[in-house]
Amino acid sequence: MLKVERIYVMNFENAIRGARNPMNSWGRMDSYYDEDGNYHLGENDLSLAVRLARAGSDHRKYLRQVMVSMDITAPLYWWKEFDTYKVGTVANSCSTMHKIHAKAFSREDFACDRLTPDALAALDTLIAYLEGERQAYVETKDLSHWHNMIQLLPSSYLQMRTVTLNYEVLIHMYAARKNHKLQEWHDFCDAVRTLPYAKELILPPEEEEEQA
Repeated sequence: MLKVERIYVMNFENAIRGARNPMNSWGRMDSYYDEDGNYHLGENDLSLAVRLARAGSDHRKYLRQVMVSMDITAPLYWWKEFDTYKVGTVANSCSTMHKIHAKAFSREDFACDRLTPDALAALDTLIAYLEGERQAYVETKDLSHWHNMIQLLPSSYLQMRTVTLNYEVLIHMYAARKNHKLQEWHDFCDAVRTLPYAKELILPPEEEEEQA
């Protein structure tokens, strides 16, 4: 299970203007804002953006300046893989250390949508134990109960992080993870496909042709 919310894409205008700096071609800019404040690439700017994106990372530096912010809720086992991407990403997470005892444990706190009935029963048993330890810690402040929660917390526990990255990072992430066996990566790639001009600037050219 993975959920992406509150997606914001920023700085397209400055990034495209910067992409024109090498040739001093700012006069050919034809992008615009609509009445809702959304930025639309004009024919000239989109053509340039696509050509540079296809020419490789040395030529598409402007994509590092197109920023994306999103809230991602995902299990800890997915975040371990996401954390391999260190360059061009920033994330602020909800704190397990400080807030694990703040609410009762339930199935909704865990990625369990693909568990078999036997595995789901085992999870329910663990949830009941964790909830007992949580209540004991709230009542007594005895750290032994807190440590029991922290050290037994399964990797299916869901954590929300506010993530900032850019289009260049997303090109690499999408290419590397679109065929991953974890469903969470497919959910993430589905969200990437919804970004402005993702088909032209993020997805591999062969996939763009398939979707045409």
